[in-house]
Amino acid sequence: MVLDAILGRRSIRDYANRPVSEEQVKTLLEAAMAAPSASDRRPWQFIVVRDPELRRGLARTHQFSGMAEKAPVVFVVCGDEQASAHWMVDGSAATENLLVQATAMGLGGCWVAIFPREERERHVRELLGIPSGIRVLCLVPLGYPAAPKPPRTRYEERCVHYDRY
Repeated sequence: MVLDAILGRRSIRDYANRPVSEEQVKTLLEAAMAAPSASDRRPWQFIVVRDPELRRGLARTHQFSGMAEKAPVVFVVCGDEQASAHWMVDGSAATENLLVQATAMGLGGCWVAIFPREERERHVRELLGIPSGIRVLCLVPLGYPAAPKPPRTRYEERCVHYDRY
């Protein structure tokens, strides 16, 4: 059931020493690109980073990106701001699809925010040669979890309103 993958999706920051296959990467990208997109513009761009030196560089982006060095693969989710003013929202939907699909496949990842911090975006842009006009939304270090985390719900009745606020 889809809800099982959604509730099972947890931020995974420690990975087993086990590779993620090219077939798995393609499936994850297919899930990401199945996300809804404003006016069907699909402004997303993805950089799949496996190179250990580049992953080390991504790990140095900021204080919360260190797990990128240990992950066998890091997805860098970008958006073409010329293609759509909604690049960030569309990229966010794609990132969530990627993370939920990863959970369904027994993988785990962590959403590492880059946007809207200019210094973070500049670091990733320079490291990976990203052209101007392509914005960096987030990193998703991903691999097999070193230890399982139990599913959980975060449902809060106080956040639900019917008909009116």
